[in-house]
Amino acid sequence: MPQGVPDSVPNDGLTTRQRRNQPVLGVHTGPGKGKSTAAFGMAMRAWNAGMDVAVFQFVKSAKWKVGEESTMLALGRLHEETGEGGPVQWHKMGQGWSWIRRSDDAEADHAESARAGWAEIARRIAADEHDFYVLDEFTYPLHWGWIDVDDVVDALRDRPGKQHVIITGRYAPDALIEAADLVTEMTKIKHPMDAGRKGQKGIEW
Repeated sequence: MPQGVPDSVPNDGLTTRQRRNQPVLGVHTGPGKGKSTAAFGMAMRAWNAGMDVAVFQFVKSAKWKVGEESTMLALGRLHEETGEGGPVQWHKMGQGWSWIRRSDDAEADHAESARAGWAEIARRIAADEHDFYVLDEFTYPLHWGWIDVDDVVDALRDRPGKQHVIITGRYAPDALIEAADLVTEMTKIKHPMDAGRKGQKGIEW
């Protein structure tokens, strides 16, 4: 598919403009590095196109600061100040979803937090609230059985509007892969950590 040109075009009556405005459900999975990085890169493209971007990070600790978070939030501030690009939200399960009230000393129930996060995302999708979603490491609560895969697939298939959703993480369930429009599997050939090297600023975060 050089330069985004499909190998064949189905005879379904859609115009070229309509083909360029279809909602995409993407999955980045596999054992290799770069799944989240690729998704965040797509989010930056979406911001540049003026889309409303929302990132939801599952699993990662609140202490884990990725460079893309700082960059995307800075772009969100730029939009607020100048109107350039689009609005940006960034939410982390690790620091407690902003819409959940819990006491500081309450022990986190990670499965319940994951379910609450998905419930809020599903609500936003049904309300057509954002244009571009990144559900980072969302495959893990699906793989662990914390969230029902069929419910997720149904909500994503029935989403209104032209909302794009990119999901990252290993062990993507078959039903999610079947429902997706774009699936990329990252395979590991070599990694510096195989040789005992530590993660590096600017490379891993």
